[in-house]
Amino acid sequence: MTFIVLDDCNLITLKDAIQEAGDVILGDDIMKKHGGLLSFCKLYDYKAPIHFHVHLIESQAQLMGAHSKPEAYYFPKQLNSITYDGDLTFFGFEPGTEKKDIVKCLENWGAQSGDNGILDYSRAYKLKLGTSWNIPAGILHAPGSLVTYEPQRVSDCSAFFQSIMWGHFVSKDLLIQVYPQEKRDDMAYIVDSLDWDANVDPAFKANHYHEPVPVEPGEKTGPRGYREDWIVYGADDFSAKELSVLPGQTVTVKDNAAYGLIMMEGYGTINGNPIETPVIIGYNEITADEMYVCHEYARKGVEIRNLSNYSSLVMLKHFGPDNPDAKHLK
Repeated sequence: MTFIVLDDCNLITLKDAIQEAGDVILGDDIMKKHGGLLSFCKLYDYKAPIHFHVHLIESQAQLMGAHSKPEAYYFPKQLNSITYDGDLTFFGFEPGTEKKDIVKCLENWGAQSGDNGILDYSRAYKLKLGTSWNIPAGILHAPGSLVTYEPQRVSDCSAFFQSIMWGHFVSKDLLIQVYPQEKRDDMAYIVDSLDWDANVDPAFKANHYHEPVPVEPGEKTGPRGYREDWIVYGADDFSAKELSVLPGQTVTVKDNAAYGLIMMEGYGTINGNPIETPVIIGYNEITADEMYVCHEYARKGVEIRNLSNYSSLVMLKHFGPDNPDAKHLK
């Protein structure tokens, strides 16, 4: 759905561009192995938390002709001046929860004034700005209300396990529709489709919560005029960085994989092309807050100029699978 603005101001979708020149954009190795764009990134902004749901593991998703959807969540400081009083995310189940408990919740869909009580078995984690969570497929989650930067695989095969949220009842169809027709009344089968061990992991936070990790020590990058951190890591299908260029600085930054970027703060240029963080975006207006850096240019290095004498230029960069720079963080 993303459009590329051509020199003559005509538009072409990123999907069509990759079909025509994927070897140039993503790299020949990625096209041969994956056949196209496997992962992307979106921003979402919900006033209320989302219902407790799961993205099916690969073997289950393939039964429905789909793929799994691993994803990660990062909470940019620039986009979160308010929390909507919902900056908590439920992940998985309390250690010691048994499958029969969750089967009973699903069988009681619509009971207890509409609430099947599944969150009684889960644990909520307070969300912290500038940090992330890596959530593979098969783990139940109810994302909180912070504006979230979400790298993910290009797929969606979701089942909702919570019958009511903030007073809104959910049709049971949203639970069963992603399972084979003959299994839709079998709640034990549906519970077995989860990655159970990951959901009841006693060390869940230690295994999924991430603080930023500097790409290089600050004493090296600071004198060069920038700071760069890994903000999403540990997944096979994607990774992400936050790059901050100091006021008035011009830097050259290299990566070994193609990436998309979105501006969070400031303005300047990248290889001479204007980039800026818009304050307001009107319908159908073209902005300069997103860019895709092709494989060859990422490896050569792009020149980024911060044209402000006072404010940092900050961007988030999302990579697809097989990023050699991220392998050491798994």
